[in-house]
Amino acid sequence: MAEDHDVRTLTDPAELRAAAELFRHTLHVGPMPDAAWERHGPADDEHTLGVFTTGGELAGTAYSFPSRLTVPGGARIPAAAVSGVGVRADRTREGRLGALMWAQLSAAAGRGDAAAMLRASETAIYERYGYGIASRSDEVAVRAHPQWRPEAPGGGTVRMVGADDELGPVAALHERLAGQRPGAITRTRRWWRRVATPAEGADAYRGAAVHLPTGSERIDDGCLDDADGLVAWGLTEAHRPGRRDTLLVHDLWGATPSVVTALWRFVTGIDLIEGVVARHRPRDENLDLVLADPRAVTVTSGGRDELWLRILDVPAALAARTWAPDGEIVLRVHDPLFDDRSGTWRLGPDGPSPAAGAVPDLETGVAALAMAYLGDRTPSELVAAGRWAEHTDGAARCADALFGVPGPVPWCGTMF
Repeated sequence: MAEDHDVRTLTDPAELRAAAELFRHTLHVGPMPDAAWERHGPADDEHTLGVFTTGGELAGTAYSFPSRLTVPGGARIPAAAVSGVGVRADRTREGRLGALMWAQLSAAAGRGDAAAMLRASETAIYERYGYGIASRSDEVAVRAHPQWRPEAPGGGTVRMVGADDELGPVAALHERLAGQRPGAITRTRRWWRRVATPAEGADAYRGAAVHLPTGSERIDDGCLDDADGLVAWGLTEAHRPGRRDTLLVHDLWGATPSVVTALWRFVTGIDLIEGVVARHRPRDENLDLVLADPRAVTVTSGGRDELWLRILDVPAALAARTWAPDGEIVLRVHDPLFDDRSGTWRLGPDGPSPAAGAVPDLETGVAALAMAYLGDRTPSELVAAGRWAEHTDGAARCADALFGVPGPVPWCGTMF
């Protein structure tokens, strides 16, 4: 695909800024002020591509930054976090997006990334390039100052922390907590810089706090080694003098359900607010079970796609995650862009082994494999929907058990 269009890596500062502005224009957002560009411009570890017209005009762009994705069992695999994908309105439907995707995925595979991942603004696009929905999330709204059930878990202490450009130790705390949730990713320094002080103001971090376990109630010299949870919030819109605000939760992470509940107690108890909104929350949070009035929380949008995953190195990805202790299947996986990466593997408690000559029990493409890889969907669900093919009776049930290791549901929790 890439040979049909002029796709190249952008390194010139003027081209990088033009790419950023092109992407903003595809989202119907105005130009970025010079000061914001100075602060939020590209970093050395990012990879920005541009696709050009025959006359040399920039027609589309995509970039990625290096990250690591937590998989079931707690291991992390190298993954390219893809963002900034856009094609100019007068240059769409001419194969340029496909050329960008092919070039980007080829480069990521060449760098040794086991996967690529993105958050889709349009959901009908990316499956053709091998991406599948690997996690889903809920948008929730919680009334201010709700009553909590007396038996609801809690404990410990919540303390405010200062927010510098990168939120300092909070970033390290997030990295630690993200290792406990399949689908969570590591964040770069630039990510923290951009989110803590975005180019447009209403969503900026206005406050951050951490949870400390019982017996550890002080933060000494900014050290958060004892902390086991964090919450950071802004506003859903610019502050309106004389009116109560709705807080927007950017981040809320806890090492245990008890810590998560304690952080929700804190943020909903802040004075002079009318409520709290969180746009992307894990589907196993179950706030209604710990509130005295379950209607104090409303799922305003449930089960929306969150993380889209594109597995690039199937055996490496399969080997990285944990599997249930019983069962064995032969799985055939097709890759629509890279046929040399298609293959057949015998999959059991010890992970994958090549099985090139074996008859597959189950067969699927990399996009539908991604839907089961982190645990969001079961193989049986995917067989029933026609996304996987079952060639051996009972193989899907066996795969359900094999893929279904204990742990939280997958959730990314990071916008990028």
